[in-house]
Amino acid sequence: MSRILIVEDEARIASFIAKGLKAAGFESEQAVSGTQAIVQLANGSFDLVILDLGLPQMDGFEVLEKIRSGGDEIPVIILTARTSVEDTVQGLSSGAQDYMSKPFRVEELIARVKLRLKSQEEAAAASSSPDAGWEQPERLEHLGVVLGLATRQASVDGEPVELSAREFALAEVLLDHPRQVLSREQLLDMVWDSAADTSSNVVDVYIRYLRNKLGSQRIVTVRGAGYRLATGEELARGQ
Repeated sequence: MSRILIVEDEARIASFIAKGLKAAGFESEQAVSGTQAIVQLANGSFDLVILDLGLPQMDGFEVLEKIRSGGDEIPVIILTARTSVEDTVQGLSSGAQDYMSKPFRVEELIARVKLRLKSQEEAAAASSSPDAGWEQPERLEHLGVVLGLATRQASVDGEPVELSAREFALAEVLLDHPRQVLSREQLLDMVWDSAADTSSNVVDVYIRYLRNKLGSQRIVTVRGAGYRLATGEELARGQ
């Protein structure tokens, strides 16, 4: 259940908001001053803040500044009697996700709360994804071998080479791990998804196919361990 901090010094308004949140399935606590809000945020676990601007001790803009300067990305909805464009712009540019003016309808406030919490959950899910912050390269290259990952085209020293889907997948794994020795079992798992019999010689067969198309000296057999790509020195020596 999401927990919401209501930063509001007027008890009647705070109680009205709390009842609406409870009916919608949320838990809430109240802070009656900006200073108290900062303390509660530091010591408690909240999912969203509903923030008034006209607060004692520390106004809402100062509270928002302290929240954001500390690196806290908690969603903040400003709920205030201040309706000027300047205040609205300042609130949003200071890091609030929403700005509502009083008087207000609790149904609209609840709808905005749900929207901001949903956006926060989606952002958290995206940032925790294994692929977050990582972009697949458009192509892989190693000592003259180029694989176009989007086009599924390959070339060696500038000359196009026709690779089957399985050959391309095997080449992609090797080029994606250019300095690593990959065992037959690893290659089976990464290219064939373990569908092939581990006792078969399918990896060796496809390594032979790749050597015929990319150059026999480009793929090195490490006896008892597996296969890896040749280094520049090895490639020069083989040529």
